[in-house]
Amino acid sequence: MISHVILGAADLDASKAFYDAALGALGHREGRKVPGMGRVMYMTRSGTFGISVPINGEPATCANGSTIGFAAENEAAVLAFHKAGVENGGTSIEDAPGLRRSPFGDLYLAYLRDPAGNKICAMYRPE
Repeated sequence: MISHVILGAADLDASKAFYDAALGALGHREGRKVPGMGRVMYMTRSGTFGISVPINGEPATCANGSTIGFAAENEAAVLAFHKAGVENGGTSIEDAPGLRRSPFGDLYLAYLRDPAGNKICAMYRPE
């Protein structure tokens, strides 16, 4: 359903370091800078995630009420994502990483704010 998501970044280098570490913990390759565009892209077969300095010249801001979720293969990957994110300029938010019960089944989650304030999480669905 979703082909790509791009989030605003106030400091592209700080955001790249954060996402390289956090997404690297989930098994993704380092982001690639797009020459002359102020963007970094993380491309996979299932979709693309990017960070970008806003093209309109206005400050990057986080979207209140929005969350971008990244799939994880197991609980250890969720914890590695959280640890890498915190160690690279992110902020841990909400409850500590762990299991949450929901009407949609159990979810193992970890939430962070990236250096620009965007809310992201890693999620694993235990069987």
